[in-house]
Parts: sequence; structure tokens; C-alpha cells
Amino acid sequence: MWRSVWRPLLARRAFLALCHRHGAVVKFHCTSSAPQAPRERAVVLGSGWAGFRVAKDLAAAGTLDVTVVSPVNHFLFTPLLPSTAVGTLEFRAIQEPVRTIPNVHYHQAKARDLDLASGILHCEDIFKYHTFQVPFDKLVIATGVKTNTFKTPGILERENQEVFFLKHLYHARGIRSRVLECFERADVPGVSVAERNRLLSFVVVGGGPTSCEFTAELHDFIVEDVARWYPDLRPSVTVTLVEASDHLLGSFDSALRGYVDSLFKRSGINVVTGVSVKAVENDEPKDFNSIRTTAILSDGSKIPFGCLVWSAGLSPVKFVESLPFERGPTGRILVDAKLQVLGYEERIWALGDCAANQDKPLAALAQVAEQQARYVARDVIGGHRSNNKPFELFLLGSMTQLGWGKGVVDMTHVGNPHGNEIGLGTISGPLAFIMWRGVYFTRQLSIRNMLLIPMHWFKTMLFGRDISRF
Repeated sequence: MWRSVWRPLLARRAFLALCHRHGAVVKFHCTSSAPQAPRERAVVLGSGWAGFRVAKDLAAAGTLDVTVVSPVNHFLFTPLLPSTAVGTLEFRAIQEPVRTIPNVHYHQAKARDLDLASGILHCEDIFKYHTFQVPFDKLVIATGVKTNTFKTPGILERENQEVFFLKHLYHARGIRSRVLECFERADVPGVSVAERNRLLSFVVVGGGPTSCEFTAELHDFIVEDVARWYPDLRPSVTVTLVEASDHLLGSFDSALRGYVDSLFKRSGINVVTGVSVKAVENDEPKDFNSIRTTAILSDGSKIPFGCLVWSAGLSPVKFVESLPFERGPTGRILVDAKLQVLGYEERIWALGDCAANQDKPLAALAQVAEQQARYVARDVIGGHRSNNKPFELFLLGSMTQLGWGKGVVDMTHVGNPHGNEIGLGTISGPLAFIMWRGVYFTRQLSIRNMLLIPMHWFKTMLFGRDISRF
């Protein structure tokens, strides 16, 4: 230990002696001990595509004290979420913890109230409901949205029992457990034919990319794994996709919509369009003392089911609804061309699914939220005057995978949807599937996930999906 103390002193003395010998003048400068001015406090609400990216960019700049408040302590790579619901991928392979962002404070809590006058955010932790305050100089609202049930009777009452949403990892985990439960219960000796058919009836509500991808993943699970491990149950399985409009993937090119319709019909998936689910009813039959659930459609038809996945529509979260800001017809916070909340410029920004520009509204897409986050980070860091150009989206196209070796890519509207666009055509089939996997593999935020995801893909292809229920 004495060496670490005396060696620097001896070296300094030798250096001074050498300088004195050659007539050199040595000056020592002492650093000021005066405290530095505190940095401005930037608070980010949300950890999704917008929140995670803007927090990461703000922290990397090193000029602000960044705090993230979110009830979810990870970023979720949502395009791969349907794959986890049936075991094609594992849950932890598609998430990134918020605390992996360097130089960021994080609170796992919900924002409950906003004091604009004093710049105080009132929060409540998700564990013990303890309330606390977070002061801010600049606030970025990226809370996202929740699933819209359209007040359909029975949906919330049976949530996480027979009815599930598909927006978070715990949703996918619940779906996976319920699907396996349905197969195990249907294989119990003595179950009636009617009950077995109900348990093995799976209903998906919504015709967007998430619904279609989950339906395709579920179909692959049935064809590749159920047929192997539950061969006697395979003939009783039915999959029904219900969409209120006339077509699936309504935002895609008409040729791709036709491809998806014909593909699902050839695969034995019941596609029901032009009708909606009006209610979910349940009764208690005498056999096996279970709850029998039935979806009631707008045309009067009924579909008994064992598991229903609801992925239709979006609505604002309660915190956004409580804010005193102007909101559009769908409940999204109105922002100007620079994504600043109207009336609170240079202080509060809103972006992603929870915000919209009234003159140039954009779809609730991951690529929209991510591009907005990069723009807002530059605006917050540099100040209002350093970023005079309004936000402009460059749409990269849309893609959806439809099971192993199948997919669609729509590049007919590449560019600014409110400016210059170019049409690069459409792709369907195996090439689209390869593009889908290739793009989302390269978009991962960590080397860990770039290793885990192809590993799970290979494992599923070689050994099948895990059917353990725990």
C-alpha cells in the first residue's frame, strides 16, 4: 500500500528537480471547487417506441438530467410479440430493460396528475401505490395508448380468463398459458364433444397486422405442434378471424389484401368480415362446472370459444384523458408541426400514438413514433431555435408475416404521406417473409437479442415449440 502513496510523490519531486536544473518554470493550476449550475430536468413518460428512443438520445447528449417514468420497466419490440404468444420466440428475447440506458433515472410508476404551474409530475408506484413527485423543466409525453373495447359487454369482465388483449408481454404470456390450458382440458377423459369443440375454438378480433400475424402463428402452432402432440384433438380445432370492415389489412394494397384472404381460406382459417363482436356471454353448464363463453356477432350468429384475442382499436390512457390539453376526435393530444403541445411550446412535447397534428395526422405506427422521438430529442437538447424545420415523416413501407415462409410487403407509399411519395410495388410470399425477418432482426437494440432471436427461430424449426405450461 505504501508504494501507491509514495511513488507519485517521488515522481513529482524528481520532475521538479529536473525542471529546476534546466531553468524551466512550472505552474500548477487548481481546479475551481465552485459548484456547477444544475442541469435542466427532462422527464419522459413511457418506455415504448417513442419513450425509449427519446430517453436514449437525451441521455446520450449528456446535457440534461433525464428521468423516465413508466409502469413497464422495459421496451417491447412489438412486431415480434405475436410470435411469443405461441412459443415461436421467448418473451425475454424481444425486450430491453429501461435501466440499460446509461445516465437515466427510472421510476416504475404511473403518472397520475400534472401541475403545470409548478412543473411537478405526481406519480404513483405500481407496487404499493405510494405517491411521489417528480419535478421537470421539460416534459415528453409518450404514454402510448390502450386497447379499445368499444364498451363491448363481457370483454373486460372476462379479461385474462378467456379474453385477452395483445399489447404487452403479460398479454402474450396469458394467451400462451390459456391456449395450452384449452388443449389439456379438452384431452381430459369424459369431456363432452360440445365442450371439447368450444375449448378448441379460438377467435381473433381485428383485421390489422397484429391480429393477422397472431392468427398465422396460431395456425402454424396447430399444424406443426398440435398435430404432433395432440393428434386426436387436431380435427376439433377451429380458428376464426373477425373483422368489422370488408377486408383484412385495410391499410395495405388491394392485391396484398386479396393474397391474405385467399391464404387464410386455403389454410382453413374462418375469415368473417363485415361483422363485429357485439357481446361476450357466458353461462355455467352442469358438466365439469366450467364457464362456457360465446361471442355474439352483429349479424346474430354465435361462436362458442375457449380463447378470444381482442386486437381491435385504440384509445387514450387515463392520464392523457385527464390532461388539460386540446385533444382530437380520437382523444390524441394535439401538437404543432414540431410536436410541441399547443400552448406549452418549448416546454412540453407529445409524440407517438398518444399525439397527433390536426392538420397532418399520422397513423399509430412504430416507425412514426421512433422517427418522432429522434426529432424531439434534437429539439429538447438544442432548444427551440436550433430545430426550425417541422417534423416530416419518411414512411418506409409496411410488412406483415403470415406464418412460416409467407408474408406481405407493401412499398407503394414510401416517403412523406403529406408530401412526396414513391411507389416501389408490393411483395408477397417467401421473399416477403425473408425481408420481414431480416429487417426486424437488424432492428434489435442489443447484441444479446440479435443472438437470442435467431437461436429461438432455429430451435422452433428444428424441435418445435415448447408446450410446457407453468
